[in-house]
Amino acid sequence: MDIVLLIIGFLLMILGLIGSFLPILPGPITGWFGLLTLHASSIVDFDSTFLGITLLVAIFIWIIDYFIPAYGTKRFGGSKQGVYGTTIGLVIGLLSPIPFGIFIGAFLGAFIGELLYDSKDTNRALKASFGAFVGFLASATIKFSVSLVYLILFVRIFFKHKELFF
Repeated sequence: MDIVLLIIGFLLMILGLIGSFLPILPGPITGWFGLLTLHASSIVDFDSTFLGITLLVAIFIWIIDYFIPAYGTKRFGGSKQGVYGTTIGLVIGLLSPIPFGIFIGAFLGAFIGELLYDSKDTNRALKASFGAFVGFLASATIKFSVSLVYLILFVRIFFKHKELFF
């Protein structure tokens, strides 16, 4: 049973990394569930303070993730349509076979969203879409960093106890 929990926990860690770039999947919280799954094994027992602090960090990142892209868009003069366009562009870019499609999609989605808001001012739309893109990058970088730290903790803890798993 412990090996099954280890595999599920590792899969949650990988999903946490992927979720750092997807607006649908909360990366750090998913990674935290990977740590919790490892804790559920009979081999590894975390301190409740460790689990509590990592959970609080994951929740904090999840909350600010809703504000960072919007702040980037607003800071550069964007609208809600730009934020919506960024999200739609992320999903389309993710599904496209183009390298770095997620980034191109986020930028183009924000640009198109801003043009739908005000089709006459392409300079403002370009500036706002850049702000949405910067907000997305900042948010994704923060989420990826936290998820990566959770993965590193998971791997370190596993290697500390690996002889007990096998």
